[in-house]
Amino acid sequence: MITDAPRIITSRFDNADSFTLAGYEATGGYQALRKALSMGPAAVADEVKTATLLGRGGAGFPAGVKWGLAPENVWPRYLVVNGDESEPGTYKDRLLMERDPHQLVEGVLLACYAIGCGQAFLYVRGEMPLAQERIAAALNDAYAAGYVGKNILGSDFSVDVVLSWGAGAYIVGEETALIESLEGNRGMPRLKPPYFPAAKGLYMQPTIVNNVETLSNLPWIVTNGGEAFAALGAETSRGTRMFAVSGHVKNPGVFEVEYGVTTFRDLIFAPQYAGGILGDRTLKAFIPGGASAPWFFEEHLDLPLEKVTVDRAGSMLGSGAVVVMDETTDAVKACLRVVRFFARESCGKCTPCREGTTWLENILQRIQDGYGRPTDLDLLLDVSDNISPGIAWPPKQTTICPLGPSAVSPIASALQRFRPEFEARIAQAQEARNSIPVTITKASSHG
Repeated sequence: MITDAPRIITSRFDNADSFTLAGYEATGGYQALRKALSMGPAAVADEVKTATLLGRGGAGFPAGVKWGLAPENVWPRYLVVNGDESEPGTYKDRLLMERDPHQLVEGVLLACYAIGCGQAFLYVRGEMPLAQERIAAALNDAYAAGYVGKNILGSDFSVDVVLSWGAGAYIVGEETALIESLEGNRGMPRLKPPYFPAAKGLYMQPTIVNNVETLSNLPWIVTNGGEAFAALGAETSRGTRMFAVSGHVKNPGVFEVEYGVTTFRDLIFAPQYAGGILGDRTLKAFIPGGASAPWFFEEHLDLPLEKVTVDRAGSMLGSGAVVVMDETTDAVKACLRVVRFFARESCGKCTPCREGTTWLENILQRIQDGYGRPTDLDLLLDVSDNISPGIAWPPKQTTICPLGPSAVSPIASALQRFRPEFEARIAQAQEARNSIPVTITKASSHG
């Protein structure tokens, strides 16, 4: 169902000056901060809990609940903003940072005020230079205007925001690996327990890690109230959410829709969104929530964009990236491309991931190159089972973080649905090799 829900976090995208302080202030910017300072930290936190704002980074954990996990009376504590958006097909956070950086900065300030943080770290992916430039300029302007720094707007609330960026590692999107990177170490995930960030995070202090889109919702929630936000969307997925649609669609882009109400069919085919499949061809498959999500098919089109519903159907909304594949898609090649990404991005800390994802890539490449063997398909599943036992969803894992099982998702999806296509590719290659004439040259003899 397509609704007329307000655009909460993309309302300024059409404004030419959306990234400037003047443009932000002219459209109500930093009024939420003024209101929050008059409410008190506990009241701000209560509004976010009332809103039932789910994290927009992938896991979908309620933001208000996460804030409450920090142990009481342990200081200092930090806020870390995860702007290392690197899931293939995902580009919503980048647009938020480029087009409305002050909205993010205000969201950071509101979160710090509610949590009791005097220091925030904004971590941006290395390949996003425009986002870095826009955020740096926004921070400079916000400091100059008295929105960031000491005694903000004449209050006793003070906070510093540090902009940092990585070197482009996908694994740093995992919160503990991001913290390792911020500390100057190689980005590799930590064991949980004991290193739950809320208890032992950055510099072993309580740390709250939130996604860019999650924090960008806070100014609207504080201004309009948590109940107004909760009135939008479905019972288990409140508010609105951004989805990045790419692949074989007529109008790829980022769309903010009412969460839990709009369906995949609406998002992919509605003219105001992706506009249908290129050439009006038939849908073959689509990835519903970033490359790590199991694939969906035509029978899933009418599922609402609701976390619980999609989870029950065997996949996830994840990072909000919907990648559409039409009937011309080569399932083997598509599977290989996704698996190759995870193999190359493995940090190497866990053996099943380091070795397993590389073998998955090698086997798929062998099939793609025409040297596949009939036993390769069962071998793919066997290696997958060693990375993620049972090859089920949600995945069981033998690794510290979910990167290894993420490489299993496209293999399980493709083989379950398109195994005959894999078998035909292998059979055709074998037939072609067998049809090559063999010439035997008689050795010359010398007496």
